[in-house]
Amino acid sequence: MQDPMKFTLEFPIQVSPKLLYQYLATPSGMSEWFADNVNSRGEYFRFIWDGQEEKAKIVKRVSEERARFQWDYDEGTKKYFELRIQVDEITKDVSLMIEDFGDDEDEVEEQKLFWENQISSLKKVLGSR
Repeated sequence: MQDPMKFTLEFPIQVSPKLLYQYLATPSGMSEWFADNVNSRGEYFRFIWDGQEEKAKIVKRVSEERARFQWDYDEGTKKYFELRIQVDEITKDVSLMIEDFGDDEDEVEEQKLFWENQISSLKKVLGSR
């Protein structure tokens, strides 16, 4: 089996890193844009879309910087998805970096569309362009 294909997306977003982090690493914040409902128990998050539930473990969290999740069905693989806040040192512009994986080029393209839609929702919630 071939290694999964890693990709990174960058989305400029006009909001403070502290506020943005609340939407990336908390169930209440993520339920505003990522899924219909998000719950957590310890290090596990439950994401619910249209009545379908997926579970992910938060495998890395750095306050006001990043949150990395791994779906339970990807356990034991190199796959994860990471939401990372990047601030330009000179301009102080904020970008949300998404790191994710797909098994092939078609899946990567599907994942990219998924993230573009989700981040569009996030920007609406935050009132960002």
